[in-house]
Amino acid sequence: MASVELDLRRLDPGTAPLRSDLDEVAEADTVLVGGPVPALAAVLAALHRAGRTAGVPVAWDPGDDGDSRALARDLGIGTGRERELPLVLDDHGGVLLHRGRIEPATDDPRRAPGPRLGLQAHHDAKKVADGIVRRIDVRPDRKAADSLRVHVTVSSLRPVRRSTGRALQVASDPARVFRDGVPYPRPVTRWTWYADPRIRWRLRP
Repeated sequence: MASVELDLRRLDPGTAPLRSDLDEVAEADTVLVGGPVPALAAVLAALHRAGRTAGVPVAWDPGDDGDSRALARDLGIGTGRERELPLVLDDHGGVLLHRGRIEPATDDPRRAPGPRLGLQAHHDAKKVADGIVRRIDVRPDRKAADSLRVHVTVSSLRPVRRSTGRALQVASDPARVFRDGVPYPRPVTRWTWYADPRIRWRLRP
């Protein structure tokens, strides 16, 4: 199979493509995907499952939304040559390209002063949370290879805890996880995001 073109620009916000939409990706020689960040993430996840991220160049026509514009700017879409880039994965089979979040699985307004989550989190060997927090935000660090930037928000009255490292591991009360704006389909009590230095994907800008 030669080039595969996927037009996923009509994806609703907060949704990812169905796996059946990506059947051709695993056998492609090259892929062109049009659409928002979750469309590109789904293609890379499909290639990762097939063990082909390093062998299949991927071109991306970004969606017309803020996250797509920001990621396209970070990746230098439309500039430079084909290049290999790091890939942030999770232990539930997903890919994180732009922003992730871990937050309480409930929005119960009776839980003043707002929903909170009991958890313990380690960023590499450093314990970055142990107790009650509001959320954890995660972004791939484009300025350092194989690295994540993590922000832990405990409350609106306390400074955000910031750290940088390769892997974030969380054990928690039932939590809701978002990958590039797409909610994971069920609450989780354990989650890991990690930048694997052995894995690269090929961007054709």
